[in-house]
Amino acid sequence: MYDAKRLKEIEEASAAWAKKTAELLERRPERDKTFQTLSEIPVGRCYTPLSQAGLDYLEDLGFPGSHPYTRGVQPTMYRGRFWTMRQYAGFASAEESNKRYKYLLKQGQTGLSVAFDLPTQIGYDSDHPLAQGEVGKVGVAIDSLMDMEALFDGIPLNRVSTSMTINAPAAVLLAMYVETAAKQGASPETLKGTIQNDILKEYAARGTYIFPPAPSMRIITDIFAFCSQYIPRWNTISISGYHIREAGSTAVQEVAFTLANGIAYVEAALRAGLKVDDFAPRLSFFFNAHMDFFEEIAKFRAARRLWARIMKERFGAKLPKSLMLRFHTQTAGCTLTAQQPQNNVMRVTLQALSAVLGGTQSLHTNSMDEAFSLPSEDAVQIALRTQQIIAFESGVPNTVDPLGGSFYVECLTDEIVQRAQTYLDQIDEQGGAVAAIEQGFIQKEIQESAYAYQRAVESGRQVVVGLNKFKQDEAPLRNFLRVEPAVKESQEAKLEQLKARRDNTAVRGALEKLKGCAQGTDNLMPPIMEAVKCYATLGEICDTLRAVFGEYTAVSTL
Repeated sequence: MYDAKRLKEIEEASAAWAKKTAELLERRPERDKTFQTLSEIPVGRCYTPLSQAGLDYLEDLGFPGSHPYTRGVQPTMYRGRFWTMRQYAGFASAEESNKRYKYLLKQGQTGLSVAFDLPTQIGYDSDHPLAQGEVGKVGVAIDSLMDMEALFDGIPLNRVSTSMTINAPAAVLLAMYVETAAKQGASPETLKGTIQNDILKEYAARGTYIFPPAPSMRIITDIFAFCSQYIPRWNTISISGYHIREAGSTAVQEVAFTLANGIAYVEAALRAGLKVDDFAPRLSFFFNAHMDFFEEIAKFRAARRLWARIMKERFGAKLPKSLMLRFHTQTAGCTLTAQQPQNNVMRVTLQALSAVLGGTQSLHTNSMDEAFSLPSEDAVQIALRTQQIIAFESGVPNTVDPLGGSFYVECLTDEIVQRAQTYLDQIDEQGGAVAAIEQGFIQKEIQESAYAYQRAVESGRQVVVGLNKFKQDEAPLRNFLRVEPAVKESQEAKLEQLKARRDNTAVRGALEKLKGCAQGTDNLMPPIMEAVKCYATLGEICDTLRAVFGEYTAVSTL
């Protein structure tokens, strides 16, 4: 039981929090003033120790929207506004992907998320020999500003938030996006969105890198500086645990390695002369929602708590927004099965629910057919409807952090914090995330976890319904979304036409300026912007930088 002094402290804290949230709600009205269960039981905004007198285990839990943000980054969370429903999409040509974006927006999606094909992700044009067989296959092919203009044709970029999953050539795609918006009449100050721009996890877990770590970190910090001055509402990086988890890490490793990468980016920006509170508010994160429901919820809460501590104690950040870990979530592609693919709908539902209960800011739900191919329209509609049912029918968003104070969730949160901190200490001892990647430490840890999980599935100790238990004979799915080989031919033809009609003298001049800048120390974004405006291609720009920076060779962990 609480003594009188402690009860008074809690009452004062509750009153201060209530005043703060009331002021916020005056500025941003709630969606609906009535919140109740299906049985018409009223639902409070947030439950505190005073909700159930005598439960003193909640003493140090704190409040949503307050440091250390374990319970969420906003006092009102989804009572004021739902998370952004952002379905990841892109395939074949810019024109075909544009149709899918318009379809998704019509279905109620509230943000765009662009998937690029592999040649684009590693800085090659569609006519490059290494692009053979990959053009438009796992995302949309973007070779030049002309393709970016077609991708967003008829979509007002000053009114939609766009996330672009692009890393090594992120600066080039961002420049194309800004210029496309300018052609629509939208100024950079109005643009909202995110570029992933997280190269460290590419070295450790995914593989779509181009340049070595040092020049890659320079490009990233140049983007930080450029955006803080010209595109203030843009999230300059999405530090990604998603791909670390997809590569086979545990939840603890996902938190630890992601935050270690975040620390490396902050340190690099500080070395480049930036002030922490100038760029930290625009850092964002990207996490995986896997199958262990409560562990995932605790993982998101633990990540927020750890990042707030790191930014406050390690880097001396002062602004509240610098301490907040804001994140996008995607359900776990690695958990989808080709066997009994309808089961994937339930998997995605549970994963999406864990992300919402964990306090995500935006969410992508995978489609049930993604173990076979890019998602069909019918499958992606079901995936989006999953989010909408959670938002509008479940009652889950009606109160902030409804699982806060759960013995189990709080214990798991504390355990993940402690275990992730142990990893962070190990990485610091090795000299930080870049050094740990160069030594193969992070890759080896992920590989060992992936191997252990696969062994558990193959032995049956880890049950995967329809795969190693409750199996049945079934007819394979037939309605795949297929990308035709003609997409490559079309892209090659567009490139040929573009190069014939653009001002090639201006292109050569812009690329020479970019080369000179790369050889020096000035910010790379202005010459990249100039090259993009001249319709220099993605491959031409990346090849110019390759000539100066070289290319990265992966570290063997054998």
